[in-house]
Amino acid sequence: MQEKIRVAIVGAAGYAGEELLRLLSRHPLADIRVITSRQNAGKDIADVFPRLSGTGLKFSMPDVREIAASCDVAFLALPHGLAHEFAEPLMQAGCVVIDISADFRLRSVEQYKKYYKVDHPAPELLKSAVYGLPERYREQIRHADLIACPGCYVTSVLLPTTAVLAAGLAKPDGIVVCSMSGVTGAGRKVDLPYIFPECNESVRAYGVAGHRHLPEMEQELAVAAGVPSLSMNFIPHLVPANRGIQSTIILNPAEKCSTEAVAQAFADAYGTERFIRILPPSKLPDTKHVTMTNMCEIGFTFDEHTGKLLLFSCIDNLTKGASGQAVQNFNIRFNLGETTGLL
Repeated sequence: MQEKIRVAIVGAAGYAGEELLRLLSRHPLADIRVITSRQNAGKDIADVFPRLSGTGLKFSMPDVREIAASCDVAFLALPHGLAHEFAEPLMQAGCVVIDISADFRLRSVEQYKKYYKVDHPAPELLKSAVYGLPERYREQIRHADLIACPGCYVTSVLLPTTAVLAAGLAKPDGIVVCSMSGVTGAGRKVDLPYIFPECNESVRAYGVAGHRHLPEMEQELAVAAGVPSLSMNFIPHLVPANRGIQSTIILNPAEKCSTEAVAQAFADAYGTERFIRILPPSKLPDTKHVTMTNMCEIGFTFDEHTGKLLLFSCIDNLTKGASGQAVQNFNIRFNLGETTGLL
């Protein structure tokens, strides 16, 4: 019988942290030893998340030495700019780090500074970080000590689009993405634009020229297309729902593009993937089919009127877009069976 993997969740009181707790508390091979929250230190988990009562867990202040001494892996569910404080010493102590923040996703320190408005806090760690999108980097993840989980919007865009670009069925220029996200994507915070009266009965665009997820998308789409770089439009929207992301991707098709070729490209890329569901041509995904799951649902169609290839995807922003994908990476890294605790 396989021994359980000892786990720490740093920043366990946010939405991503709560989702990690939900998934890992029922994971048969995860042994949660440490959960941290500066605001809730000393509190029993039942006082913060009543549905997780009975686990015996208690929040503590984040302590690198305690985590390193008692855990094999640390999930970092922290705001950007803070992960390096834990990642470097934990890795030096032999602990695997799975980061849900943006600190290690970008390979360019210049891009990080441009979009996050600060110098990268630990540029020396970027070379050792593996991008945590399992469907594209599974083999690298198996041996990684620092896994940088993709952003939620980014996951919803990369999964459909990289398969088409890599197959040479779309051009890397003129890409336009419109995405809609539930309010939990903004994190658990008291901020006027995200409270219920401001979000309910309201749909609005934001960050339309320079959203922080844009360089991450451009980086990975360029890799898939085999080009040095590309530029695209990304237009996110906030919608009055708690969870879920829907993305619509508009592409210029290559000459060899056809409905049959796109279907074949998706079959080749994802035919054996347990967390990707490809819909028949012209059938469109729906967030209600993926919420509370680690699934990405993908649809596509060719618009003969405009000559554009249209891709559509839906994920749960907290699961496949964050904590579920982190657990998927955990399973791969520790050879536990990729779907363990996620079905």
